[in-house]
This record gives sequence, structure tokens and C-alpha cells, in this order.
Amino acid sequence: MRTSDFDYDLPPERIAQAPAPRRDEARLLVVRRATGDLLHRRVSDLPDFLAPGDLLVANDTRVLPARVFAYKPTGGKVEILFLEEREPGIWEVLMHASRRPRLGERLRLGPGPEMAVLLEDGEKGRAVLRVECDDVAALLNRLGVPPLPPYIKRPAEAGLDDERYQTVYAAAPGAVAAPTAGLHFTPELLAKLERQGHPMVFVTLHVGIGTFRPVSAEEVQDHRMEAERYSVPEATALRIEETRARGGRLVAVGTTTVRTLEAVAAEHGRVVAASGRTALFITPPYTFRAVDALLTNFHLPRSTLLMLVCAFGGRDLLLRAYREAVEQRYRFYSYGDAMLIL
Repeated sequence: MRTSDFDYDLPPERIAQAPAPRRDEARLLVVRRATGDLLHRRVSDLPDFLAPGDLLVANDTRVLPARVFAYKPTGGKVEILFLEEREPGIWEVLMHASRRPRLGERLRLGPGPEMAVLLEDGEKGRAVLRVECDDVAALLNRLGVPPLPPYIKRPAEAGLDDERYQTVYAAAPGAVAAPTAGLHFTPELLAKLERQGHPMVFVTLHVGIGTFRPVSAEEVQDHRMEAERYSVPEATALRIEETRARGGRLVAVGTTTVRTLEAVAAEHGRVVAASGRTALFITPPYTFRAVDALLTNFHLPRSTLLMLVCAFGGRDLLLRAYREAVEQRYRFYSYGDAMLIL
């Protein structure tokens, strides 16, 4: 298939620049695959569309405050996005500066004494730093800001984005982008789901910079995903096995959850406790082994995420749903509204 097969028109004003006043009051477009019906609801109505025995599976990764501003010896400013720690103190990063630092150059991180040394300078902004600091996590928490996606055209706001660009159940630090479908849940909605027999269990997939990378290849099969770290705990695998034995459905919260469950099921034949890295690229046609229903946000044209949801819901139906969402003035992307594919 061609990348252009996953294009659609989106007016720029439909890209959400801030979250909804309340997480679960975002709009919800319900897509029924069997009939092609499209229903307009709110995320707070989610329990109405779940059947007895359904199990929700979500990604509990926690977004790092990974964007930090550093300064060269000349005073020039360098924007650094911390991606992943290779080994203690050695970090893969993205760097942006009007003039790239030289190999071996020392950068001052923020206004304090902490420094970083450029060890490797790669392509597309990639670099490797040695951070001269005993506790990099504490450094990021003190200096960093949430790494909002580039289509949000405003600076990160400490009082807003520190809270709202994070799920209420985020537990495992390591992501540089939020698993956005999960942003719609509140403690009250989770409690209601639990009371009605729809508990939530968790996997972890640390969302990497590949989330921001556009598909530049003309043919879909020529695109290569970047590997991301995942983990499926034993307790989650057992609950999934029990749900399957009862005939219940697995309702994935977000595309990152889908990729985690499907990567494990593809390797082991079913969802088991496992951890590792996955570069699974789901495009039509694809046989899903684990996921029965999907709650997801609206995704960028030509993106790997849109290709995944088209594989799950059917390209023609999903693109029709996207056109209707545009016509009905839904809010798109990370801070936007949601879609439930049944």
C-alpha cells in the first residue's frame, strides 16, 4: 500500500492546543465495525459500550519531563530532548541548536552547575551525551518540561501540562510522549468501570521519538519503526488469560497497548508475561491475535498510528469516520477527542 492511501484533510483549527476542561468529557466517536454505524457520545459514556467480562488494558508509562535547555560555552542555547539512558549517565538525545556543539564540547544544563559532554553526533538531530550528574531523573524533574508534540504551537505550561500530559495511572517513567488515549480517564471513571465489572490492568511501553517521525517512504512497507521498550507483568498476563477463558473481550486503551499485546502474542502465540523491545509495524492487512476493541485518539495523516487503526477497523470505514469527525468539529491529536472501535 502507498503512504498516500492514509491521507485525509484536516483544517489546522481542529488540532487541539490544550486539553478539555475535564478529561472524561472529551467527545467519543463510536465506530461499530460489524455495521459501519458511527455514534457520537462522550468518554464518560464508555461503560455503556462494554459487555460483561470485558477487560481494559492500558499503558502505564510515565512521560519524562525530557525537554531541557542547555548552553554552550559561548552562551548559545541548545534544546535537548532526553530519549533513553544507554547506561548510567550516557543518554541518547535529540538536539536542536542554531549551530551544533562540537564533539567533546561541554554544555551547561540550565542555570545550575550540572554539565553534559557531547560524545556522539548523529543524523536527524540524534546525539549521545554523558551527563555529569549523580541523579539525572532528579535533574530532569527540576529543569525539564513536558515534551509536547510539535503540532501544539505553544510553550509547555507547568501548571497545565505537568498534570494533563500524563495519565492518572502513570507509574513507570520512561516515555517521551504520552499514551494519549489514556489521558481521558479520571479516578471517578476508573472506579465506575471497576464497579460495573470492567477492571483495568496494565502493560508498559515507553513511547519513543518514533511517535513524532513522519512516514517519508512512498510505499508503506519501506518504512521502518524505531524499537521501543515494553513489559507485560505476570499479573496482567494472568488476568488476560482468565478473561479469554470466560469469553470476555480485551479492550486496548491506545495504540501503544495494541502494539505491546500484539508483539507478545505474535512471538508467543498468546499474551504472556514478557519484556523486551518491539518494532512491530501494524498495517492493513493484519491478523490481530490479542485485541478485540480499541479506544484511541485521532491521529496524524500518513502516520503509523493511523495505519494501525485502519488495520484494526478497516481503512474505508476509518477514513469515513475521520471525515465525519472533521465535519462534526471533533478535536484532533494528543489533547483531542477519542474514538472507540468495536
